[in-house]
Amino acid sequence: MNIGWYGLGCFQFTARGYPTVVTDPYDPATVGLRLPQLSADIVTSSQLLAEPRKASWPGVSGNYRTLAAPGEYEIGGVFITAVSSARNRARDWADGINIVYSFIYDGLVICHLGELGGMLTQTDVESIGGVDVLLVPVGLPNGLTPAAASEVVSMLEPRLVIPMQYSLPGLTLQRKSVEPFLREMGVAEPEVADKLSVRRGEGAGETRVLLLRPSGQ
Repeated sequence: MNIGWYGLGCFQFTARGYPTVVTDPYDPATVGLRLPQLSADIVTSSQLLAEPRKASWPGVSGNYRTLAAPGEYEIGGVFITAVSSARNRARDWADGINIVYSFIYDGLVICHLGELGGMLTQTDVESIGGVDVLLVPVGLPNGLTPAAASEVVSMLEPRLVIPMQYSLPGLTLQRKSVEPFLREMGVAEPEVADKLSVRRGEGAGETRVLLLRPSGQ
């Protein structure tokens, strides 16, 4: 399984014999980042969409299917669970619904927390289940504080944590630095990589934090 990051909440998951997934693609013209042409079989949106079948994503090619609602899905051998959650700290749904996705590839579980702003409930944690790789937003203006993001990590107990949704050079959207989250996690010198290759059962033990370099930037 290979995971590449393109800034904000946009990742691409590729694995031999499975559909290619792109999460939360963005319009480069509106955010200041460069998004290289990505191919996808599945596109997921952490924002609820009324008509996902009609969704079109700039920079994403392929005969893809868009998922943008809570539920359980099975597409080409990838099992996907989508759980609704809050987009702000007050958990009042005023900012709409955030969708948390768990992707299961032959036992390997990747959880994308979307633009989670409020703490997960125990019911949420049980719905998400075990997690190998956790993609956690750490820089949203009204999102998780560093302490709250660290607590979510403790609740889900992943093997590997990849921060997302933090400030980057050229980004025109308001985002905070990743550094306070790293300090909260006790990480002085984080691992950094261009892409992540991970296998089921690999690296079991203490939770690690990895910074991915945003591809194309």
